[in-house]
Amino acid sequence: MKQLRLRRVAFCALPLALSVGSGCATTPMTGGARNAAPRYSAKQFFDTTTVFGGSFSADESRILITSDASGVFNAFAQPVTSGEPIQLTDSTTNAVMGVSYFPRDDRILYTADQGGNERNHLFVRDPDGSTTDLTPGEDLKASFVRWSGDKLSFWVLTNERDENYFDLYRYTTDGYSKQLIFTNKDGWDVSDVSKDGRWIALTKIRNNADSDVYIWDSKDPDAAPRHITPHQGDVSHSVHTFTPDSKRILYSSNERGEFEEAWSYDLATGDRRAVVAAPWDVMYVYFSENGKYRVTGVNQDARTVVTLENMETGRKVRLPDLPEGDITGIRISPSETKMAFYVNGDTSPSNLFMLDLESNAYERLTDTLNPAMDRDDLVAGEVVRYKSFDGLQIPAVLYRPHSASSGNEVPALVWVHGGPGGQSRHGYRAEIQHLVNHGYAILAVNNRGSSGYGKTFFHLDDRKHGDVDLEDCVHGRKYLESLPWVDGDRIGIIGGSYGGYMVAAALTFEPEAFDVGIDIFGVTNWLRTLESIPAWWSAFREALYAEMGDPETDRERLHRISPLFHASNIKRPLLVVQGANDPRVLQVESDEIVEAARANGVPVEYIVFPDEGHGFRRKENRIRASDAFVDFLDKHLKGT
Repeated sequence: MKQLRLRRVAFCALPLALSVGSGCATTPMTGGARNAAPRYSAKQFFDTTTVFGGSFSADESRILITSDASGVFNAFAQPVTSGEPIQLTDSTTNAVMGVSYFPRDDRILYTADQGGNERNHLFVRDPDGSTTDLTPGEDLKASFVRWSGDKLSFWVLTNERDENYFDLYRYTTDGYSKQLIFTNKDGWDVSDVSKDGRWIALTKIRNNADSDVYIWDSKDPDAAPRHITPHQGDVSHSVHTFTPDSKRILYSSNERGEFEEAWSYDLATGDRRAVVAAPWDVMYVYFSENGKYRVTGVNQDARTVVTLENMETGRKVRLPDLPEGDITGIRISPSETKMAFYVNGDTSPSNLFMLDLESNAYERLTDTLNPAMDRDDLVAGEVVRYKSFDGLQIPAVLYRPHSASSGNEVPALVWVHGGPGGQSRHGYRAEIQHLVNHGYAILAVNNRGSSGYGKTFFHLDDRKHGDVDLEDCVHGRKYLESLPWVDGDRIGIIGGSYGGYMVAAALTFEPEAFDVGIDIFGVTNWLRTLESIPAWWSAFREALYAEMGDPETDRERLHRISPLFHASNIKRPLLVVQGANDPRVLQVESDEIVEAARANGVPVEYIVFPDEGHGFRRKENRIRASDAFVDFLDKHLKGT
């Protein structure tokens, strides 16, 4: 929960100029085509293994990771000196996410929901394989916060008392007795706990542009939380972390400009100071166990740029030359001598590496790309920019099939990310690579309202959805039409979650703009969706309403922008994908848009996954969906 960024309310960076004056679209990828790459199946792409996570074992000989090597996400122990990972959980149905090793033994914490319903419980697995559900119950959701400084307890958030709010509990490592620490009756986002257990960081969200950070002192439980970010006007604040000595808190603020900066606040004196600022959003700041190292990530034009700083010397650590890609998921061992991290690139899925911080030697621990595939056959994306209807420059990531040339024009797709407020970024996406490999160019647009390009850009689509953001997508098609290697008569639109909404909006509000649409878990009736959001989103409800509108007061506009009520306009072939257990976009929404489109005599294909929620957790379902995308496009866009 605390990973949610307040400006990025999700259903699922040189600064960009905001001038609407003259300007040209970026001209990408000059040169001719290389020989066509061999065609790979969806199964081959998804036989690439997805891995993430990085908790060190107590003896620092293993790393707890999450992997879908078994076909379903499970927890694995990866030896730090390479070698095959050891599977620790054996779920064949529900996705299991590894959380952490216990600090003093080989027990692990992991989390799992039921069929994608997002009601995660927190479990312990003992070394003998037995498990304990620490948060039993039918209707609750739980998440791990952190370990205490003495490693004898840990903090957990659950909504077991009131499904609308998350309370904070302390669990002991011996016997798992629990104590209610903070009762959340006022809609706080309980964001972090200091290592000494005294300070609780709280965030209060007023809307999607304005939020504040408060501190609650558990030694003075009757006192009101202390407001540490007073300001005028709309300013976004959120919590990064406490320092390891529990004396300061680091938080994010965009008060001084377009982008998020990292600030620190002295809990004793109230002194505040800027810590990290950049001409892009500072995404995260955190420390190693004893504070020797500080890790900072900056969202630089759809890439993550990481800095590791030695706080004892005040110098940045020069990382070794690594394979091309973004460094992500850095975890430093408790002894502060080892660093686990991932490298992820467009043509290379995430691989786990181990770095010796004393010798600067590193080793790759995983090789996740399917060995039946050649990395050179995959396609790297290129950041481009094009003008929208009002001259605003829209950033996007463009993927060009190897075979595309002016003599061999290829069909294309506008790809719309989720959100609202997400971002299309560099990194390996099996479904995108599968489409590109089968001859489809992809323009992954960051329409106005996307994160990463400043707060002005982020708020340009507030309560204008299905309008200005849709125009950005339509002009994405026009940009594709300008490329000499794209077949301008065969361009579709695809997206998931909020991106799925944009697909349905395009086919209803701009019915001639695209030749086909693929709606993946997409909203079609905003009134129903906003009235049925999960109870545990209560702390974020006002921010979502500020972004989209309040169903009590904005019914007319929400009705107007909901594709379901205008489905008679749909003229183009449509593929809809839905999870039966989706708590965010209920299946009835997809049922109804499919029925309405079919009533128009339009070719409509519909796939419902009975064991998925809002997104895919099972590899076999991702394969089936990706195959369906290509089959649908081959039939209705290529006409083959």
